Amino acid sequence: MGDEIKKEITIKNKKAYFQYDILDEYEAGIVLKGTEIKSIRQSKVSIKEGYCAFNKGELFVFNINISPYTEASFENHEMSRPRKLLLNKNEINKLKKAKKDVGLTIVPLSLYINKKGLAKMKIALAKGKKMQDKREKIKEKDIKRQLDRAAKR
Repeated sequence: MGDEIKKEITIKNKKAYFQYDILDEYEAGIVLKGTEIKSIRQSKVSIKEGYCAFNKGELFVFNINISPYTEASFENHEMSRPRKLLLNKNEINKLKKAKKDVGLTIVPLSLYINKKGLAKMKIALAKGKKMQDKREKIKEKDIKRQLDRAAKR
């Protein structure tokens, strides 16, 4: 009867935390069509390559892949179409002003289903990390891992 539908669904973008310094986070609704919500409930989503941009004053998320729903008939959704994000006017204005700064971008952090059953996306205003910062982060993780191993012995 198809794939199991999980109770709690959270698709995370771990790559975003490694590549960007997160400055500010927002929770946005996402406009879905047809069978997209069913694919999200089956966790058949990839948000690693996603990014957000403004188009005619509205915020859209691009490059998010929601796999076609396997149980659907001929009317299935497009995998990576731009999807509109729903924020209040104040949040949109804040993001527009911040986006004008050089080096800042808006990235998706996670996609989840809230308690009411609605799909929500956590997005963040972020600044790209330099290669040196990434190397330091890797070193810190490595040292922490070695200390944890030593503590277990």
